[in-house]
Amino acid sequence: MARNALLLVSRLLLAALFVPSGFQALSNIGGTINYFAGLGLPLPTLAAWGTGLFELIAGLLVLVGFQTRIVALLLAAFSVVAGFIGHYGQGAGDATLSFMHQQMLMKDIAIAGGFLALAMAGAGAWSADGRGFGIGADVS
Repeated sequence: MARNALLLVSRLLLAALFVPSGFQALSNIGGTINYFAGLGLPLPTLAAWGTGLFELIAGLLVLVGFQTRIVALLLAAFSVVAGFIGHYGQGAGDATLSFMHQQMLMKDIAIAGGFLALAMAGAGAWSADGRGFGIGADVS
């Protein structure tokens, strides 16, 4: 029981990062496009829509615990890639901004670790996967 409760809390906390972020990215798509353009990404419009949709949908899937192992692996990779694109080497010339970006990169790497642990553990019994709808649920 404690294992399933902790897995539920883990899913809720991790989803709390991605569902609002995806919603915000899509709600202010112009700002999101400008942000990605400012990072020098090619096709910033496609990147903005793709990122917003991915964060929202993947966050919701983690929240309900559907296909959790697969989605958690995808979100772990996404977190590392997004961290390096958005924060590595940013803030040069300003010690405060440089420190902030370094901390945000480390946060993204830590989030990836949480997703890897979730991918290993599975969603638990209190999830869609635990109800037999997903692949590879470990509900013991």
